[in-house]
Amino acid sequence: MPKGPFRQILLLFCLALLPALGEAVYFRDRISWAQPPKQNEITVSQARRLTGALMWIDARPDEEFAIGHIPGAKLLNAEHWDRLLPGVLNAWTPGQKLIVYCSKQNCGASDEVARRLREEANLENVFVLEGGWEAWQSSTK
Repeated sequence: MPKGPFRQILLLFCLALLPALGEAVYFRDRISWAQPPKQNEITVSQARRLTGALMWIDARPDEEFAIGHIPGAKLLNAEHWDRLLPGVLNAWTPGQKLIVYCSKQNCGASDEVARRLREEANLENVFVLEGGWEAWQSSTK
C-alpha cells in the first residue's frame, strides 16, 4: 500500500477516536459497569422486614418444589400456569405482597411468572427474590 493513502487512513482513524477518548476521560468517574438492579427485585433480608400479608411464589419446576421450598410457598410456574394460577388467586388477598423465586440456574422463570402476575392477573406488589431459592437456603443456615 502506498504511503499516502495509508497515512490518510491512519489520520482519519485517529481523528475518529478523539471524541471517544475525550468522552472516556470526561465521564471516567460517572460510568458504572455494574448491572442495574432489576425492577421490583428484593433481597431475602428486605423480604424478612416486610410487614403485612406476604405470599411466596415458587416458579421452579414441580420436581424441584417437591424436593424443597420456602415454608408456605405456593407453586406457580409457567409450564403449568393455567392449572396452578386459580389456586394462587384463591389464596391471595387484596394488598398482599407476592415474592416470586426460582433457582439461580433458571431464574428467568421468576421474572416471567412475576411479569405474568402483574400483566395477566393484574396483581400489584409483586417482587422477585434476588438470588432465588439458593439465597433463601443460605440465609437460613
